[in-house]
Amino acid sequence: MRAGAVPCTPPPWGTLVAVDLQKGQKRWTVPLGRLRRDAGFRGVPFPIDVEGTIVMGSPLVTAGGLVFISATWFDDRLHVYDVETGRLVREIDLPAGGQASPMTYRGRDGRQYVVICAGGHGKAGTTPGDAVVAFALAR
Repeated sequence: MRAGAVPCTPPPWGTLVAVDLQKGQKRWTVPLGRLRRDAGFRGVPFPIDVEGTIVMGSPLVTAGGLVFISATWFDDRLHVYDVETGRLVREIDLPAGGQASPMTYRGRDGRQYVVICAGGHGKAGTTPGDAVVAFALAR
């Protein structure tokens, strides 16, 4: 890709899809991740904002109906969606890229926690780092 050009395939390049396994039908699809033109990629400015970046990772779905996923290129965020509708509930800034699958555990206090490793990925254009970030879910 030369400076000022975009790939031949139009975005979105990555999506999150919910499938109803009982009916064998797609329930919803949302673009996953974001690349802002001012951020660029590897020093090359991008001519457009992109919703739906390359994805490498998997989601975590909680019994409370939340879908947690990071896994996006160019984007140092943990994305939280409503499992029923695909509505974006929240985006949480991470200290580095979260090209990992979220994990969950129940703490000694009885609360459920979501954990993501935020280490970045050089080829993914995310911030490098070495953090493990945990969030307590609402009771």
